[in-house]
Amino acid sequence: MIPAKWDRRIRRANDLASSSPFAAEALTFYEHVAKFQKGLYANIQNALKGTKKTPATRPLRDELDLFLLLPQFSPFLSAIEHAAPKLLAQAASGLASQGPAGWQQAIEHFWFAGLENSLTPPVIEGPSAPGSSAENTAVSLLAWIFLQPYAEFLADHRESEVIDGTPSTCPLCGALPIVGVLRSEGDGAKKSLLCMLCAHEWRFRRVYCPSCGEEREPQMAFYSAPEIAHVRVDVCDTCHTYLKSVDLTKTGLAVPVVDEIATIPLDVWALQHGYRKLQLNILGI
Repeated sequence: MIPAKWDRRIRRANDLASSSPFAAEALTFYEHVAKFQKGLYANIQNALKGTKKTPATRPLRDELDLFLLLPQFSPFLSAIEHAAPKLLAQAASGLASQGPAGWQQAIEHFWFAGLENSLTPPVIEGPSAPGSSAENTAVSLLAWIFLQPYAEFLADHRESEVIDGTPSTCPLCGALPIVGVLRSEGDGAKKSLLCMLCAHEWRFRRVYCPSCGEEREPQMAFYSAPEIAHVRVDVCDTCHTYLKSVDLTKTGLAVPVVDEIATIPLDVWALQHGYRKLQLNILGI
C-alpha cells in the first residue's frame, strides 16, 4: 500500500508532463523528486521496522532522527543537482560543500524554526546573490523536499487520533496545507486539506479561510479554467491569500499534490490578481 501511493504520484507526474507542456519541466523535476522520496521512505521504513507506533499525544516534530537522516542527505543533494531548476541546483551544490554540519543546520532550521515562516515567494526564476532571501528559501525548499518522506513515515506510523474541529494547520505536525481536496459525499462534495510536510489529510470546512479564518461567503470565492476544470483557486478577499483545491469528483485519477504543481497557469492568474499563495510548492511557486 505504501509504495503504491508513491507510484501513483510518479505515474501521474509522467502522464501530466505529456499532456501539460507548460508544466512539463516542473513535473519532470517532481518525478525525479518523488522517485528519490520513495526510496528514502523505503529506507526509513526498513530501518525502523518493528518499532511501535508513536502515541497520538506526542507531537510529530518532537521526532527528528539525524543519525538516520544525515547519511541520506549527500545522495539527495547529488540527485537534486542533476535534476533541479538552476537556482535549486545551485543551492544543492552550495549546501553539499558545507558538509554534515551545514546539512544538520539546514535540516534542523526547517524542522524546528516554524514551517509557515520557512518559505517566501517565489524563488525559481532569476539569479540570486549568496545569502539572499531567494537563496535561503532555496535551502529551505531542499530541506523540505528531503524531510517530507520522513515526516510522512512518522504520520503513517502514529496511533490514530480523533481531531476536534477543523484546524487550519496540520493537527499532526503544525505545517500549512499545500492543497485542498474535494471528494464525493452524498449529493455534494466534502473538503479536506493536505499537509505540505507529512501529507496528513484532515477534514475542513467548505467556506472558511485557512489563513485568516474568514467565513463570510461574500469574501470567499473560487475560480477555475475550462481547460483544467478539476482544479480551482480558492481565494479570500479579506487577507488576499489563495489555495488550490483538486476536485476528485471531476477527475478521479488526479493526485492532488501532483495536480497542484501541474496547474501553473492558475498560480499566474492568482498572482496577477493580487493574491498570495498560502503555501508554496516544491518549486517555490
